[in-house]
Amino acid sequence: MCNSELDQNGSSFLAGTDSIRFIGRSDLESTFVSSDRTLPTAQPAVFNISGHETSEYIVDADHSAIIAPIKASELVGLDGIANQEIFAFNVRGPLGKTQVNRDIAKSIADDSKHKLFPLFHNGITIIAESVNRTDDEITVDKYFVVNGCQSLNALYKNGRHITDNLRILTKFIQTPPASKLSEMITRISNNQNGVKARDFKSNNQIQIRLQNEFETLYPGRYFFEIKRGEDAKGVAVISNELAGQYLMSFDLKAPWSTHRKYQIFEDKHSDLFGRPSVTAHKIVLCHVIATTIQEHQASINNELFSKYILTRFFILYIVRLILESDDTASNVLNAPEQYIHHEGATNAFVSTIGKLLDEVITDLNAEIDQLADDFDYRGKLRDEQWCNTLAHEIAATHKKLVSRGRMESFGDLFAQQVALADS
Repeated sequence: MCNSELDQNGSSFLAGTDSIRFIGRSDLESTFVSSDRTLPTAQPAVFNISGHETSEYIVDADHSAIIAPIKASELVGLDGIANQEIFAFNVRGPLGKTQVNRDIAKSIADDSKHKLFPLFHNGITIIAESVNRTDDEITVDKYFVVNGCQSLNALYKNGRHITDNLRILTKFIQTPPASKLSEMITRISNNQNGVKARDFKSNNQIQIRLQNEFETLYPGRYFFEIKRGEDAKGVAVISNELAGQYLMSFDLKAPWSTHRKYQIFEDKHSDLFGRPSVTAHKIVLCHVIATTIQEHQASINNELFSKYILTRFFILYIVRLILESDDTASNVLNAPEQYIHHEGATNAFVSTIGKLLDEVITDLNAEIDQLADDFDYRGKLRDEQWCNTLAHEIAATHKKLVSRGRMESFGDLFAQQVALADS
């Protein structure tokens, strides 16, 4: 791998060497996926503070904060609320009609409470590249809201109720929005009840890179949601939380841990998402398999076991064991894009996985039917030894059937499905 191109000597050498692949500047540039957000540009915003006291705290020449009661009518006029771009660095998007949001909307609709609003509302925090104040105005440029997303969205949606008496205590912090300090301010100021570990990873570079990769590779097909409340614009959503559960089952081979969602964005985050093999293609592959599993779960005889969410991840683990033991399926793990990037291949892949699942669920029914109807399925699916033993037994049975010619390999099944699609 090199940041320049191959010369004639290198080309001549590689012509007789099959075991070396050269990746040069053009390859790197054409496949690069940024881990930075594409930030919107907005006009500077001006707020009228005439007749109102403000408080200023100066850290140094480059960092300062101003707190002022700002008219709600001016806040809802900020660029980027309608398309949510102003909340690019916030840990969450709008969460809809939660109880908190309903209470905010109720207060906005009651104009008798407007003068009291700063007394019971926590306020809004705006990070900006520059913050300038005169006696009458505060001007901010290159700004983003990092705390107060729910409130500002509620104000925007209930704009018809806003009066001149409705002001919000707003903290303007001068620091680059993409800086480490901005990240720390966002994280700590949002450290309150109702904020999940997942929310604090919404600005993580790994997550942003994966989201950018989805936008490049699967536009109009899948949206990778890294922030609760993001607008997917009608595209099928794969949340990073669900992706973490997929990867825990399929890659880390630990389906019994998938109920511990907090681990996905805490101690397991790097193990799950930080590996080079974790790409948009890998996540979509897992999603396609898991969706196919969900469609086949109704064939499980034990209804409670069938409907339990961990069952899907357990079967995903079984499918992984089957694929890795089948030499004809090696490309599924090493080059998943060959199977799910284009519609025709995806349809053939889904049909092939469906045929494997018919056998898997037959074997699973044979095992589960031996247990009492009221067996502790929740406990079993969280039991590493039970899951491992049963999954390996089913995968080993599949391998024996293939080796004895009683069942076709993954490669043969996939080739048949491709041929059917072409005929």
